Amino acid sequence: MPVLGPGTRRTPRALLTALLAALSLTLPLATAQAATATAPSRGSAHMGMGVLAHDGRHSAPTSTAVTQTEGVDVAGYQGNVAWSALWSSGVRWAYTKATEGTYYTNPYFAQQYNGSYNVGMIRGAYHFATPDTTSGATQAGYFVDHGGGWSKDGKTLPGALDIEWNPYGAECYGKSASAMVGWIADFLNTYKARTGRDAVIYTASSWWSDCTGNYGGFAANNPLWIARYASDPGTLPAGWGYYTMWQYTSSGPTVGDHDTFNGALDRVQALANG
Repeated sequence: MPVLGPGTRRTPRALLTALLAALSLTLPLATAQAATATAPSRGSAHMGMGVLAHDGRHSAPTSTAVTQTEGVDVAGYQGNVAWSALWSSGVRWAYTKATEGTYYTNPYFAQQYNGSYNVGMIRGAYHFATPDTTSGATQAGYFVDHGGGWSKDGKTLPGALDIEWNPYGAECYGKSASAMVGWIADFLNTYKARTGRDAVIYTASSWWSDCTGNYGGFAANNPLWIARYASDPGTLPAGWGYYTMWQYTSSGPTVGDHDTFNGALDRVQALANG
């Protein structure tokens, strides 16, 4: 505000005008600073990050007539994982975040990926997709080159594409439904060409509906890993009549993210073997 000379008086209207002018300058700055403070850093995304923010947290899963096999998924923010404790609790399979975009690799990948294998688990790797940074083919190649490959050793699951809410910006990464479907197809086709396996798709039904128009064309080949923190997995995305895996909580024992495989251990092994 300008400094008034001695003896100068301001009318109430003039004071109000000056105050509003000052607020108009400071509010945008404060808003920008708040947004910067709350935005996560690139590379910090992980499975279920958007589920908590958009779908919330609900009750524990109910029992099912189909035998389920317990699993976990982990990422760099969880550091060194106590795999022996998880094995003792009944966990038999695990997925580890390997990459994000084409700018991040998990610094704990070796301990997490090899550690689960060494205690006897069937393990796999996943990629957190950022469709607004590079093409699906480019990200699939980066994933395969940095831990996302596959080998028929009976203990390695096909890679998983984690495609969900954008933690860094617009929900659908600025893409139309058709463009998003094209990006996903680009990733899946490249991954299969590089590894010989169809990748698993991890997603949430509400995001899939919003950002792909509930596209059903991947269901014939790509196993579904559904994310929903509730007593049941809910309505599945179009095309899939059943889920292969279900992430049902982010607050489980030892590590937060726990999952069930829709079948007994021999079915987990069958997916590993292709």
